[in-house]
Amino acid sequence: MESSYGRGRLHLAAAIDQRAVGDVGAFVELARLAERGVLDFVTLGDAAGRPGPDASAVLARVAPETVRVGLVPAMAARAEPSRARAAVATLDWVSRGRAGWWIEEPGPQEQREARRFGRWHVASGDEPGRDVGGQGDAVTRGAGCEDGAAGVRADGSEWSDGRVGDEGRVGDGGWEEDGREEGGWERSHRVEGAESAEGAGARVRGPAIVPRSPQGRPVRVVDATEGESRGAAARYADVALLRVTDPAHADAVREELRDMAARFGRDPDELRVLASLGVDLGGGEHAAEPGHGGGGPRRTADGPLYRGGPVDLAELVAAWHRAGAVDGFHLVPVEPRRDLERLVNATVALLQHRGLFRTFYPGSTLREHLGLARPVGGCAATARARGKATGAAS
Repeated sequence: MESSYGRGRLHLAAAIDQRAVGDVGAFVELARLAERGVLDFVTLGDAAGRPGPDASAVLARVAPETVRVGLVPAMAARAEPSRARAAVATLDWVSRGRAGWWIEEPGPQEQREARRFGRWHVASGDEPGRDVGGQGDAVTRGAGCEDGAAGVRADGSEWSDGRVGDEGRVGDGGWEEDGREEGGWERSHRVEGAESAEGAGARVRGPAIVPRSPQGRPVRVVDATEGESRGAAARYADVALLRVTDPAHADAVREELRDMAARFGRDPDELRVLASLGVDLGGGEHAAEPGHGGGGPRRTADGPLYRGGPVDLAELVAAWHRAGAVDGFHLVPVEPRRDLERLVNATVALLQHRGLFRTFYPGSTLREHLGLARPVGGCAATARARGKATGAAS
């Protein structure tokens, strides 16, 4: 069942991060609880060098224990590109097309490592497709299609289904891939400026290890709260998260992202914008505290926070969506087990009872949950977008 007003179908997601928890079973329990509430996806932050679980590895263990809920690890693209894309691709395959990648901005230390080893980070909107090491970043690979040479894409969206046999090599000044399909199609893609850890000119040959995603490409998630990240989000993200405290602000940023997406040749309706809020439902059925839920979430050092009961949270979700400010919400429980249980059993149940949120999953992949089309190949998509832009200009 879908909402009949606002921006269309309401989307809900939740974080399942737990402090000082090393038992995968605890994450499985929360993911199953989210699945019972028919949430689009759950997110899990990466330890990023701190004590804690590896997000993609944990969710790969969660995948066989769940059936429909999407699984989105939050990872700074600090590792070598092949390692990062392999982790996301593995998760997508073991979950049968339910994976996403929340691509986080790396910290100063990670950026220093990136300069040394030619790794990626999310580029600013002013210069999408470039990073501190000179390579296309995890969000922006493939921009080279505009000049007739596709970049090496972590998502593999230019591959045909089931294709795994390409070979690659690092030549002078860039990575080059050559490959053939049974029909004789051959490609040679190049990204200028790529270097190996040993320096330019190293050559590596071997089969590509990342076949095409079961859903065409894992869903890409970017936090677009800060202005410098909005260009990359508008151009390449499938889901943009906004840490905002009022619907008017959310609506303004959403329209900005949609306008930018259109200028990049994208269909703005292929971008989902979710408000990201911390939720403290320890008050049970009591009314939301002024400045926390009553009158809107409160800004805190950790981001916007709603504090109150699950019924008032349902009212907030419905009001923001009714106003058309957002496509949905990404909710971050303060107390994971308690708050997620109250969210599913009360807030979601009330939204479902009112006909504002679905009672079953519309498909088997995360893209289907989000109402996103299966992506076409990288260069084909760019050519199609350019054709639309040319037609509109004429």
